[in-house]
This record gives sequence, C-alpha cells and structure tokens, in this order.
Amino acid sequence: MEETEVFERVVKILTPWVKNDEALTSVGMETSILDDLKVNSARLVDVVIAFEDDFDIEIADEDVDQVNTVGDAVNLISGKL
Repeated sequence: MEETEVFERVVKILTPWVKNDEALTSVGMETSILDDLKVNSARLVDVVIAFEDDFDIEIADEDVDQVNTVGDAVNLISGKL
C-alpha cells in the first residue's frame, strides 16, 4: 500500500475525533494529533482500535506511545503492512 493511501485512510479514521476542523483542512505528516487536531487523549484508544480494524494490524501499547503526529501513525502502520 502506498504511503499516500495510508495517510488518507489515517486522516479519515481520525476525522470523527478531531475537535479542530480548521487544522483538519491543512493536515500533513507533521500535524500533531493531540495539539493541532485536538483529539482528546482519552479517545486515542478508540483511534488505535480503529487503525487496527481498518488496516487489519495489531499495535502494541509501547508503539502507541510513540505516535504524536499523523506522520508517526502513517509510518507505524506502513511498517506493519
């Protein structure tokens, strides 16, 4: 799967939890999931479960701790595909 396709799917999965719609319009690899998109940290569990379901992968708890930006999520998922 191409990185651009992973990126688009990651953004689509994140969209329901985003509290800053303006940041969503210019989302990029460096966009912070918590700080820029304002995704509630308590919702990150739901986001990770959605990533696992959508991409049919398993994400370890220690890997989740390394995901701060959209790019981190894309790279993590790409590495598991």
